Amino acid sequence: MKKEADLAAVKAYFTRCIVEHGSSPLGVDWNSVASQELRFEQLLRVVDASAPFSILDYGSGYGALADYIEQRGLSADYFGYDIVEEAVQLARQNQKGARPRTFSSDEATLPKVDYVVASGIFNIRNETPFEDWTEYVLETLTRFDQLSTKGFASNFLTKYSDADRMRAHIYYADPGFLFDYAKRHFSRNVALLHDYELYDFTLIVRKSG
Repeated sequence: MKKEADLAAVKAYFTRCIVEHGSSPLGVDWNSVASQELRFEQLLRVVDASAPFSILDYGSGYGALADYIEQRGLSADYFGYDIVEEAVQLARQNQKGARPRTFSSDEATLPKVDYVVASGIFNIRNETPFEDWTEYVLETLTRFDQLSTKGFASNFLTKYSDADRMRAHIYYADPGFLFDYAKRHFSRNVALLHDYELYDFTLIVRKSG
């Protein structure tokens, strides 16, 4: 019998992170600015930055990606979404950029955009069985496909992580499976980035036309 993904437990986990660590990588369960920004770099490979674009940061935390985009001089209309209200409130307080940024915890309000990106949102599955969490991942990727017109990208911890460091409550995804699924269901133009010295990979889906 299928077990629904326990998003309440995920929300509680990330709420504890943001309350304890605030606007920092630890607040969204990354261990350093360097690793966080390296992941941002991979995700933004989906973007054609030669022209202004709109982007939805699905799981935006305290808004670090918005700052990263602005620091690199990219012209983007940024929308952030997170299930953790405390993170959304921090993100709104942290707005410093000249360009407008919108943050929300209401999934129903999300606009259709050029690109959707997600960093770290699938890592914590807690007690949800692997197969059921994978089904949740596929449902969410389908949502990204519906919300984007030009493409989407997400990162995942990899099943090729060192066995002695793997933990039962963490989701270690199969990159080959997700690549195949994306090719069959979303686009012919799919890239898998698994060469950037972290225990994760980035799936990129670009849409034709």
